[in-house]
Order: sequence, then structure tokens, then C-alpha cells
Amino acid sequence: MTESGCADTEIHPFRIDIPQPDLDDLHDRLSRTRFPDELPGVGWSRGVPLDYLKELAEYWRTSYDWREHEAKLNEHPQFTTLDGQNIHFLHVRSPEPDAMPLILIHGWPGSIVEFLEVIGPLTDPRAHGGDPADAFHLVIPSLPGHSFSEPLSAPGWTHGRMAKAFTELMGRLGYERYGIQGGDAGAVIAPEMGRLDPDHVIGVHVNALVTFPSGGPAEMADLTEAEQERLGRL
Repeated sequence: MTESGCADTEIHPFRIDIPQPDLDDLHDRLSRTRFPDELPGVGWSRGVPLDYLKELAEYWRTSYDWREHEAKLNEHPQFTTLDGQNIHFLHVRSPEPDAMPLILIHGWPGSIVEFLEVIGPLTDPRAHGGDPADAFHLVIPSLPGHSFSEPLSAPGWTHGRMAKAFTELMGRLGYERYGIQGGDAGAVIAPEMGRLDPDHVIGVHVNALVTFPSGGPAEMADLTEAEQERLGRL
């Protein structure tokens, strides 16, 4: 595979195939976990309760079927490309030829898994009781440093740098007009893409809202001392 940073702008097919020794090693390490003691009767007040954590680790070791989930992910076309960094993404084209391109951007600490249940309805609304005029061609990238866009090639992958990489990705895929949807960190990246690529972005939708007090005296009076200190730092 071409190293990150090389001038390789090609789109490369990708398939998830975690080596079995890696899974075996994970199961072995889980079986050898050394759990701490905890104070009696504290519940969730001092973090994750020990019994809950043991149950979760045992589920991960003996019940969670990675191969099943790997197969579900591999049902969708996946690719990688380079932009100073390996970028992994799903690219699911609609059966409707006039579908609108749409990039879906996850947040931290999420992944492309967030969008699996909407791929069918968005790409093929006709098959889900919807209007085929509402169909989308979907591009769903893994943020740099997440999932199969790891490892990071260098520091400096800010929201703005990710936005630039994703506008470049949409251009490489040949999309002249496209929409953007983002949540959490994606809700910061999505508007930045609109600012970077206004000639091609037709709309931005976000599902996260971060607001600050307006500064009104009554509103500020309701803030606790800790909240006022945090607001001052922000």
C-alpha cells in the first residue's frame, strides 16, 4: 500500500479482514484481566461498577461475534484514498440515477456504524416505501484517527483539515453538487466544508447544537460558580 503523504490520489477498494490471531490475542488478554477492588455500596458514583465491568468484559470475550459484524460492514462498498493521510470510506450509490450525492460525517468517538441503518432508506427510498426522488448517493468517511482511517500520519488534523480532505474526496469521486450531514465533531466539520467549497455544496445539515449564554444578567445569574468559570475559559 502506498504510504501516507505520497501523491497517490487514486481510489482503492477496501475490505475489512481482521487477522484471526489479533482476535485470539484480544480474547486472551480479556481472560487475563486483573480487576481492581471497589468500595462497597458506591454504585455509579465513583465510575463504572466492578460487576458491570466484569459482565461487559466477559460478553466481549465470549459472546460478541466480530466476524458477524465484520460481514455486515463488508456488505457495503468500501474504499481508501490518500490526502496526506489514509482516508477510509463507504461509497454506496443509489439505484436511482438522479440521486443527490450526500456525505455523512460521524463524530467522536463514533464511527461509520452510526449510519448503517439509514443506508438502505437513503439510497433506495423506493424499496422502503418512500419517494425515489428523495434518493441519495452516500459517501460515509471514517474521520482521520478513527477506525480504518488510522493511524494518523501527523499532528494537525483539525476540523478544518478534515473538512478540506473531505471536500477533496467528494471531488475525486466526481461529485459536482452534493449535500453534507454531520453530528458531534461532524457538526463542526460539515459547515466548514460548506465554507471551503461553496461552489459545490448545496446544503449543510447538522444534528448537534452548541450554544452559549446570551450575556443577559438574569441568565448569567442562574449559572453556578463552576459554570461561570467554564464559560470564562471558553
